[in-house]
Amino acid sequence: MTVDFFHAHQDTLEQALKAIQTREYWTPFPEMPSPRVYGEDAAAQGQATFEAYQNSTFPLELDGATQYVGQERSPYGFDLKVRYPALDAQTLIDQSSLALDSWREAGPKAWVGVCLEALHRLNKQSFTIANAVQHTSGQAFMMAFQAGGPHAQDRGLEAVTYAWQEMSRIPALANWVKPQGKHDPIDMQKQFTVVPRGIGLVIGCSTFPTWNSYPGLFASLATGNTVIVKPHPGAILPLAITVKILREVLVEAGFNPNVVLLAAHDADSELAQQLSMHPEVKIIDYTGSSATGNYLEQHARQALVYTEKAGVNQIIIDSAPDIKAVARNLAFSFALYSGQMCTAPQNIYVPKDGIQTDEGHLSFDEVCAALGQAVERLCSTPERAVEITGALQNDATAARIQQAKALGLEVIVDSQPLAHPVYPEARTATPLLLKTEATNPQIMQEWFGPIIFVVATDSTEHSIQLAGETVREHGALTLSAYTTDATTATKVRKMAERSGVSLSLNLTGAVFINQTAAYSDFHGTGANPAANAALSDSAYVSNRFRVVQTRWHTEQSL
Repeated sequence: MTVDFFHAHQDTLEQALKAIQTREYWTPFPEMPSPRVYGEDAAAQGQATFEAYQNSTFPLELDGATQYVGQERSPYGFDLKVRYPALDAQTLIDQSSLALDSWREAGPKAWVGVCLEALHRLNKQSFTIANAVQHTSGQAFMMAFQAGGPHAQDRGLEAVTYAWQEMSRIPALANWVKPQGKHDPIDMQKQFTVVPRGIGLVIGCSTFPTWNSYPGLFASLATGNTVIVKPHPGAILPLAITVKILREVLVEAGFNPNVVLLAAHDADSELAQQLSMHPEVKIIDYTGSSATGNYLEQHARQALVYTEKAGVNQIIIDSAPDIKAVARNLAFSFALYSGQMCTAPQNIYVPKDGIQTDEGHLSFDEVCAALGQAVERLCSTPERAVEITGALQNDATAARIQQAKALGLEVIVDSQPLAHPVYPEARTATPLLLKTEATNPQIMQEWFGPIIFVVATDSTEHSIQLAGETVREHGALTLSAYTTDATTATKVRKMAERSGVSLSLNLTGAVFINQTAAYSDFHGTGANPAANAALSDSAYVSNRFRVVQTRWHTEQSL
């Protein structure tokens, strides 16, 4: 390695190690797009760079690329017209395999150093990435900046930190001396070498192209594996920028840039299938539908498969010390990015006989009305509301809203388009709130998008039972509950622990069920069908490498 990136960023790594131990707040990547942090010209430069990428060929050189792909369309109403170099599956595998030969010899400090430097540079490009994320995912700009930039970088660094923690536990060399009583002790030298699994494949999603991809990308890279990054065909640009920066860092560090490759393709391609089933692919990170995730888990037998799939996120309302604060918090959670988050709530369980609140007893219908009024107030000013809802990433989500309307359920608040003040062609929608019964089978499936079911249950006990069964059978990434009763809170917590889902209690302030904080919150548990891993913990990284030992008698010099 010609550049020592590890020591350049060692202080950041040590702080990250401390953070994952204490679980306290810490980040090296400021989440606010402030000129004082990122520079007075950073926003304008990021916008200009994003615009320069449009209507052009993306500046990424891939050996042997003879064709170009790219059909991205912004959910805000225009085609990006970016063309990306494309390689077939076998060429990608061959180039990745060749790059692995030298990369695996570099060792953990080199692997981690490259990752740390790349994350540092990605942070400097957060405005460019934010524009790319906004106009591929449909996130509003502030979310695109935070989730697509610093928060994604945090999750990448978190994975690198766990990787370093696990690899650094392994001594490079040990002197092993075993007493033999009256005889001379057995004296041996033992060398332990961390070795990668091989080629990693990251299959990106369209809604959070960087946030959901960085953990697997950097976990595999930091443990010595080469990585093929396969973006969703509707959200290539954010990951193309990422791959470009990683390849630049690799070259500066003296490595083959094909340690990281971009596998761009159009929607009708079979590239994902070809790569995921290839015998040389040893690790797969996937975010998306349960159908595809389950298929990979069952059929990609040659690989370790890490999946984040669909789930049914739920909220139990037992009682509320401040019903208006509860309604405001939930309304924001419903509207945030139009429900297109894997953590967004869908089913809200309320006893059919109502709940106790600071305003006295409220009936089921009155609770529904309070939630509906909060949503209506939040969305009453379109130019403000669109900065929360963003845009719908694809037509399928818009169609799903219409399917939900056609269920024949009583509407609490109807979903309506919002007029965007900057992008008149933006595909937008406010939350749809529907009343239903606990026996309705429709609530047992994920309705991805701004679709909320307020469910009348027999009692809070019934709500808890229903939530637990749903988590165990259908999966969930989040669970929330509101109660003023300590005994009820304990029952919900025990149910969450036994069902394997993270719980939030009585959120009424500036923290929402949709959000998780890197270095502190575990995203997912790996303990229910929604995901088979947690972002991030030791289990997420430790099996991406193995340890191979060599031993010899000390008196034998080698």
